[in-house]
Amino acid sequence: MSHIELPAANVVADAAKVILDGIKEDSQFPAFRAASLEYSDDWQCFTGFPVVANWHLETDAAPLFEEGLRALALKAAVYALTHDDQTAEIPIAVPVDEMTHAMLAQAQLLTRIADARSISIIHQTDQEHTDYRAGGYTHDCYRLAWGEPPARYWLDHEEVVRRRGVLAGLYQSIGMGRSGREHALDFAEPVAV
Repeated sequence: MSHIELPAANVVADAAKVILDGIKEDSQFPAFRAASLEYSDDWQCFTGFPVVANWHLETDAAPLFEEGLRALALKAAVYALTHDDQTAEIPIAVPVDEMTHAMLAQAQLLTRIADARSISIIHQTDQEHTDYRAGGYTHDCYRLAWGEPPARYWLDHEEVVRRRGVLAGLYQSIGMGRSGREHALDFAEPVAV
């Protein structure tokens, strides 16, 4: 992480609220939202969304979209205040980060919205921090902007690690190694389920 000091949480919160409002007021926002939520056929994640208890795409997509927007707004606010992309990569919870990937996949719409509002959208996989913890900096900024984050999606890092362990065991039991990153299925014969 960068050595630039993080801005005060209340300043980030105020900036993030303005950024989020600006994104939502853009004329292309409805198309961006619809495109992000229609991304479901490609949401083949084994360790991001499935860490949410009783995960259900159709029920969880819309509220998680809102959380992804808020995460991007917080990161954009930190960037606007520091002009440092590494500092702006503040800790985000794994399911929320996964949703931002669906949003970032709508590159042309998001870029046009961001450019029209002079917002810098910050995300770089090798720089991101998915080690969110309640009581930490991101939590403080979020709470000051929008109230308490929904614990269903804003899971502490240690809980995500625990849940990923549970998932890895289940995946392994059906022949999916490394949490879906490999398998030994050759598809020559139908798989018994």
